[in-house]
Amino acid sequence: MKTRFVLINTSHAGNVGAAARAMKTMGFDDLVLVAPRWANVLRREETIQRASGALDVLNNARIVATLDEALDGISHLCATAMTPRDFGPPTAAPRAHFEALLKSELLRHETLAQEAKSPQNAAGDTAADPSAASQAGVAFLFGSERFGMTNEDVYRCHVALSIPTNPGFGSLNLGAAIQVIAYEWRQALGGFAVQDATPPRALADAAQVAGMLGHWEQALTSIGFLDPAAPKKLMPRLNQLFNRAQLSPEEIHILRGVAKAMIETAQAKR
Repeated sequence: MKTRFVLINTSHAGNVGAAARAMKTMGFDDLVLVAPRWANVLRREETIQRASGALDVLNNARIVATLDEALDGISHLCATAMTPRDFGPPTAAPRAHFEALLKSELLRHETLAQEAKSPQNAAGDTAADPSAASQAGVAFLFGSERFGMTNEDVYRCHVALSIPTNPGFGSLNLGAAIQVIAYEWRQALGGFAVQDATPPRALADAAQVAGMLGHWEQALTSIGFLDPAAPKKLMPRLNQLFNRAQLSPEEIHILRGVAKAMIETAQAKR
């Protein structure tokens, strides 16, 4: 679905930069500002610094005078309002609402596809065109830092999203709220795969493990821990221990260094 983040009457330039950063980390880039305090907010130094590299989002962002202009092409409006409004839309947690919304969109898509294939639509009824489902868009609306969203803006939304927080302290700054909503929406859409912070570990082969065990057998004998005449099950148990550890070649090298030091120490004491 088309996804747009709409900031209404934002007063702090840094929050615009923080919004761009939060959006980019979750793969979104459609940002619209409605009547921000600063006409040049997208170019202010604080904005750029807080964006922390998300300059493409800032470059693509639009500034408009009214909320109507910001909602062009959007079919589903999500207010972010912690305070319930009389006569306002239902309040829902982001995760639950996003799950229901995507199920509804999938059902709508399937219905349009079936209608497009039906004999009654042989004449080419564009209203049943399944591609129309892909035109649906969702917008997340955020009010000013000081006053939040106006009642009028909340009333026109389909839902008021409320982020579950500590009942005794539910204060979220604008950048943090945008990050939470962006994360939850991205997860609902399928999320991103976790990327390894380190390259995959190479494992030592059987020959390296066997060589290290032979070295340790010699070291343990040299310090009197292993009696070669009655070894019992010590070496097979150590073999299983090291197999479970899934040693890397570097770790094999360390353990052989330990064995070497044991042998040298034992020889020096003789």
